[in-house]
Amino acid sequence: MDNKRVLLAVLLSVVIIIGWQLVFPPPKPPKPVGEKPAAGSAPAASAEAGAGQPPKGVEAPAQGAEAPETTSQGAEAQEPSESGESGGAGAAEALPAEPVGAASEERVTLGGPGFRAEFSNRGAALVSYQVLGYASDDGAPVNLVRDRADLPYPFALVDAKGAALGVDQELFAVDEGKDEHGRPSVLFSYSGPEGRVSKRFTALPEGLMGVEIDAETPEPWSVVLGPGLRNPTASDEARKFKYRGAVYRLDGKVKTVAPEKETEPTELSGAGLSWVGLQDTYFLAAVIPETAVRQATITPWLVVPKERGGPPAFEPVPPEGPQNEQKDLRRELRVTLTPDGTRFAGQAFFGAKDLERLRALPAHLDETVQLGMFGFLARGFLVGLKWIYTHVVPNYGWAIVLMTVLIKLVLLPLTHKSYVSMQKMQELAPQIKALRAKYKGKKDKKGRPDLESQRKMNEEVAALYRKEGVNPAGGCLPMLIQFPVLIGFYRLLSHAVELRGAPWMFWIKDLSLHDPTYILPLVMGAAQLLQQWMAPSGGDPRQRKMMMLMPIFFTVLFLGFPSGLVLYWLTNNLLTLVQQGIYQRMKAKKAAAAEG
Repeated sequence: MDNKRVLLAVLLSVVIIIGWQLVFPPPKPPKPVGEKPAAGSAPAASAEAGAGQPPKGVEAPAQGAEAPETTSQGAEAQEPSESGESGGAGAAEALPAEPVGAASEERVTLGGPGFRAEFSNRGAALVSYQVLGYASDDGAPVNLVRDRADLPYPFALVDAKGAALGVDQELFAVDEGKDEHGRPSVLFSYSGPEGRVSKRFTALPEGLMGVEIDAETPEPWSVVLGPGLRNPTASDEARKFKYRGAVYRLDGKVKTVAPEKETEPTELSGAGLSWVGLQDTYFLAAVIPETAVRQATITPWLVVPKERGGPPAFEPVPPEGPQNEQKDLRRELRVTLTPDGTRFAGQAFFGAKDLERLRALPAHLDETVQLGMFGFLARGFLVGLKWIYTHVVPNYGWAIVLMTVLIKLVLLPLTHKSYVSMQKMQELAPQIKALRAKYKGKKDKKGRPDLESQRKMNEEVAALYRKEGVNPAGGCLPMLIQFPVLIGFYRLLSHAVELRGAPWMFWIKDLSLHDPTYILPLVMGAAQLLQQWMAPSGGDPRQRKMMMLMPIFFTVLFLGFPSGLVLYWLTNNLLTLVQQGIYQRMKAKKAAAAEG
């Protein structure tokens, strides 16, 4: 069998497999089954069949909008104490014995490094969390709290069915100031018919927020996070590979839950749970428990949009699955944590999935940035791009171009050897054609193809390759090596928050989005077609025609890919064209010298 046909088949198979995996990612891992609560323990918030009412008078604030508030922003956060306490988590808040509350509703702001959190004293819930330095489509800071019309807000208390407790409608007394470490802090207190509840939120270093909840209520409670994370924008909807879901780290392993096909709650045992939260492509809201958690539950909810605008309503996904009229509705996930007792304490991270920043945080939160099997390449590219952006040119588009040039230089020895091998193959083409003609059409006595003749032909072709020092796979190897680089760049450009909203020039306003005009991928396809046409030809003409179809395949595949990835592949093709032009000139000069 002709080795070149085998190599061509392998190459086409690799291209198809990689293209399939990029367009249709592998299914999520099977849902883990958490431990059930012991007999006699407080019910876990796993059914979540009902929906509680939102705090009275509390609507999700528009990004950038001002609301009546008192401010708790203070000096820069200090380092935590040697005992590891976060915002006073080492000692429980004293629950008030006498009736405690407030006469009117108010908003309270807690400012920390890189964030601005806003709470309502009705239920002491988080109604807005702005991530400073990251803008939404309207230019306002990104708000990680999802708008809602009927569910309790993050850090509200819910019952075993997921419905809001009565205390979530009560007005809490507010005590602002600083904790014993001098960090900005706000304490909410309530004592009355719905029980006794104390909630403290503290701005911690590195943009973390300390959370402490002490509650004695008529029925067992869980603390809620979600549903969903921030409001999807037009840019988010335009991303072909957008992602929204839940993520957790249990027993040292990070797993994700996608909302699309979930109908049953995912129950996680509190033992071994490092953290749990909600994420999308670029942002994360996670809670790191510091006190014992009996169970964490991730539950799917249907998003029901309002007919005339306004915040959407949420409905639990029916256990038997959505009805026909519900199948097209968006889904979001909600997380509830059930403490082992009447106290919950931990740290919360709401912010961008900046890999460098997450590495500095506790509990391995950087593992939420999942870059796939070639993640080591993606991380290296990210480091290089950020260095070029910081020290050479403050434009990630040109940083990608320069990074591509560096990659091309690193691979130059290999591509040079490959091109020389392809030229030798072209020179040997007449001899190989003669060998094939010599054995072509030979049949055995029964009229079947003579396998012995085929074997001799292959042996003579292989002997010719060895004599001339030609590797038949030499021309395919560089393209195969490019695929890990391509996938690494794809994962980088699809997940790196640094490239979110990063412009290049002219009509390319966001390198993480596809080119809306499709000009860039079409130019890329034309460059690759020219590159294939200029490549040294040899062997079976039918194989060359098949290789000419590769640019068409890549062009169609890249139409919906991030512009930054298309820019990388276009730059690579242009550099290859330059390289081929130089080699052809050298070949022409060598031939002219031989004739002269």
